Amino acid sequence: MSLRLKIGLDSTFYAVLFLLLSNLAKATERPNVVLILADDLGFTDISPFGSEISTPNIAKLAAEGLSFTNYHTAANCAPARAMLLTGVDSHRNGVPNIPEAIPPEQMEFGHYQGVLGQNVVTLASLLQANGYHTYMTGKWHLGHTPDLLPFARGFDRTIAMADTGADNWEQRTYLPIYDQAHWYADGNEHTLPDDFYSSEYFIDKTIEFIASNESDDEPFFAYIPFQAVHMPVQAPKEFSDKYKGVYDAGWTVMRERRHSAAEEAGVVPEGTKKLVTPGTLEWENLSEEQKQHHARRMEVYAGMVDAMDTHIGRLMNYLQSIGEYENTIFIFTSDNGAEGSPLISPTAQSPLDPWFETVGYETGIETLGERGSWVAIGPSNATVAASPLAYYKFHANEGGLRVPLVMSGPGITQRGQLTDEFVFVTDLAPTILGLLDVGNHDGSWKGEAVEEIIGNDFSSFLAGVNHAIHSEDEPIGYELGGNSALFKGDYKIVINKFEQNETEWHLYNIKTDPGETNDLINDEPQLFGEMLSDYEAWAEENNVLPMPEGYLRGRAIFRGGFN
Repeated sequence: MSLRLKIGLDSTFYAVLFLLLSNLAKATERPNVVLILADDLGFTDISPFGSEISTPNIAKLAAEGLSFTNYHTAANCAPARAMLLTGVDSHRNGVPNIPEAIPPEQMEFGHYQGVLGQNVVTLASLLQANGYHTYMTGKWHLGHTPDLLPFARGFDRTIAMADTGADNWEQRTYLPIYDQAHWYADGNEHTLPDDFYSSEYFIDKTIEFIASNESDDEPFFAYIPFQAVHMPVQAPKEFSDKYKGVYDAGWTVMRERRHSAAEEAGVVPEGTKKLVTPGTLEWENLSEEQKQHHARRMEVYAGMVDAMDTHIGRLMNYLQSIGEYENTIFIFTSDNGAEGSPLISPTAQSPLDPWFETVGYETGIETLGERGSWVAIGPSNATVAASPLAYYKFHANEGGLRVPLVMSGPGITQRGQLTDEFVFVTDLAPTILGLLDVGNHDGSWKGEAVEEIIGNDFSSFLAGVNHAIHSEDEPIGYELGGNSALFKGDYKIVINKFEQNETEWHLYNIKTDPGETNDLINDEPQLFGEMLSDYEAWAEENNVLPMPEGYLRGRAIFRGGFN
């Protein structure tokens, strides 16, 4: 054999070997995870679920993956976040309610502090221990003290807002219950830049954190809990103005449009019935000034969702540019349903008006959503965000608990598909671990006993294995602030003792009747009895405390700072 031929053969051999090794390395490369959590985003607030709001980047993720139309979370922020990050029930992880709303009678108990207990392990801690870089940018709301901030709970780099919410344009509080907005970076107090806008800043910092470790080839977990669209609803004017006139017809018309679009998209079953949430105003009874103000509030809300999606797109483009997009699992969801608190009024009758005047917040239509303004969409507009579901945030109805869930990336074989398989918020942490082939802690962490993860790992379902995520006889209990539910198969029992002052339970088939219009309690007495017994057993097992007589959520939230 000639030397030239031998060299040629050797070169070919090594080229093929290099290609094989490169492909093997790519095949065994551990995927990254981007977990995106919107705040107070309603069930049909993204375009794949029937919204008129432009969300092309979330739509791209939906087209590349699987969307869950029967995903349930808690009805307010902190309990949802605690369950999402631990896979542990909120009555065991220390966060059965937001701390601002827990009555003094319950605060006497250790598991009712409203901050993430040391008896649970976060998803970030598990991934950090397995070689992942871990980043968090956004709203935390699981504790203020150094041992409770995300920097101490498994995250390498953090930008964290520790309160229920804050202004999106500058470093100022949004409610009189706080003396200041509490921002932290890597565990230390943080000052925001002058050009701050929350959605933009969170993505800027996420990209910065990822770039800082780009050269070491280790995977990352990025948790991005946006402030959008929590009140105060604020957006750059160019985003809000894109929706001028869209909401002028009022919430009755917009609810129907969302309902029809959701049916057409397959997000709810064809022929789904809906109820108008009690207390919703009659659009035609409003003055022209009131109609214009309510419509502009929704334009700003749509602008804020649109801006969030735009900045999510910037992160997607960045990951494309560094060759990591295809190796990244994306998860997009919301912490709870749309916010329906009536805290501002176009007729200057808001309970916050005296405070707005003191601190200089504007609520007039001229600058709504811009720097220095304060706006929330209110309960009637919230029925659009939740359509065709009933009620919204804080309520145990579907409008408070059912939100969109979109997943795409490695390990998720379905593309552009929808599923109505029931999923609960505690299922996400074990599923992420399953997708990454990272072991569960099984109730022991660093030599100490901790709460076990109770959620179901549905990573095999994402890989195309056709099976139920939860069996038909598996009960899943829920309670928050006296409002309770239990899910079992396609069915749900629910009672809202507060906000609605209900004294009787209801039974619905939420797969065929997501609008909760057909109460089956008299038709299925045996099933109701079984589910009620299941709820009572769950409540006892998880030490669910009763709400004190005369409790009012709003009064509890504002105690100590506002009357």
